[in-house]
Amino acid sequence: MIDMGCIQSKTTLLTSSNDTPLPETDKQNSATKDAGDGDNQQQKVPAFREYNLNELRKATNGFNTECIVSESGEKAPNVVYKGKLETSFIAVKRFSKQSWPDAQQFLEEAAGVGKVRHKRLANLIGCCAEGEERLLVAEYMPHDTLSKHLFHYDKQPLPWEMRVRVAYYIALALDYCIAENRKIYHDLNAYRVLFDEDGDPRLSTFGLMKNSRDGKSYSTNLAYTPPEFMRTGRVIPESVIYSYGTILLDLLSGKHIPPSHALDIIRGKSALFLMDSSLEGQYVNDDATVMIELASKCLQYEARDRPDIKFLLAAVDPLQKQKEVASHVLMGLTKAAVVVPLMLSPLGKACERMDLTAVHDILLKTGYKDEEGADNELSFQEWTQQVQDMLNTKKFGDIAFRDKDFKTAVDHYSKLVATMSAPSATVLARRTLCYLMLGQPELALRDAMQAQVCIPEWPTAFYLQALALSKLGMEADAQDMLHDGSAFEAKRQNSWRG
Repeated sequence: MIDMGCIQSKTTLLTSSNDTPLPETDKQNSATKDAGDGDNQQQKVPAFREYNLNELRKATNGFNTECIVSESGEKAPNVVYKGKLETSFIAVKRFSKQSWPDAQQFLEEAAGVGKVRHKRLANLIGCCAEGEERLLVAEYMPHDTLSKHLFHYDKQPLPWEMRVRVAYYIALALDYCIAENRKIYHDLNAYRVLFDEDGDPRLSTFGLMKNSRDGKSYSTNLAYTPPEFMRTGRVIPESVIYSYGTILLDLLSGKHIPPSHALDIIRGKSALFLMDSSLEGQYVNDDATVMIELASKCLQYEARDRPDIKFLLAAVDPLQKQKEVASHVLMGLTKAAVVVPLMLSPLGKACERMDLTAVHDILLKTGYKDEEGADNELSFQEWTQQVQDMLNTKKFGDIAFRDKDFKTAVDHYSKLVATMSAPSATVLARRTLCYLMLGQPELALRDAMQAQVCIPEWPTAFYLQALALSKLGMEADAQDMLHDGSAFEAKRQNSWRG
């Protein structure tokens, strides 16, 4: 039986921080011995800088809700978005209004965190403070959070060896932060542990900043907060160790168990009763017992009784048995290029799924407003010589289009295009759909391309080309057109906001 107050077992062979301190050389080693330490990482990560709001708006498609990656979605007090800046992918944390009233204080705090660079961190690369907006920019981690892999996994539970690696890598990240005099990490939990493109776990640097100037350091359920925070409202370096202990509990149990309940299980029954049943056969009992003991040590009520991070590093390291196996292999992940979700308008989405009826409805509602101010209406000469015939032809074409008489619409629109000196992009777009409805995708593609000539950055023309290309079985080209249309859509929205 394990007693949370005095554990005399596997970990007693290690010197705790409350006994004899480690030699000075060892203190320096653990933060830098891992390949890709702070110095090496500085060469790979962009230098911290201040972004302007328009840059981040564009990167997130106008803070589009479809770019939100916070697991609580829009309900989170501080929402995190996925975005793209040139060729790099980013995570953008948008603070709630008035979280940081003093812009200068926010910028100074962010710049301090932005100096920290390590392979085991999702490094902070920038910030923004304009008007009431306060935003942080960090490296984007494509493979979700520890919370997702432990509690809401799709394919397979996180294997034991990977759980040990998470415990070790996060301890490395905390050790480095402490060495950089960043001893306080706010609200350390399974949502703060992220997985990069290689499947390696990293610690979010967002936690090195408070959620607000005077805000709470813990936003999770009070059952998981350190006792001293409950008593005084203050966070101390030992509070981080307590929170690390809650992560160990998550890794061991595969559940989000309140520490008090977990400790009751450890005291009252076999400690191994705590273990995630999906891990059966993946670990030896002695290794699991060491991890349970470490969690128990971290969760001591008195802060002075908790071990320091170097003690934890030394205890977890020997538990790693497959260091040579890549994380993405252990997790069953396929390494692939990171793709930012395509932010399509309703028309773009309808074209992507080849929903011709929806495309018709949208084109009908849009009318000719996209051509306002464009030099593709009737010329003066046309007005003086052919105005009535052309207006009637357009009117009859529009009526036929509205009534879904697509063959008649093609006849009238074709007559109109032949007599206009500058074709109407909207007429060409409507004739494109008519051709698609009539099973003539080649003619539809020709018209959609001509509509793009009329208005070079018109998203509708790109979306309709994508639809025609899909009908022709040219999926790769169709995807390219969807991407181009989405990019011009975002550019147009940003120009309106700017």
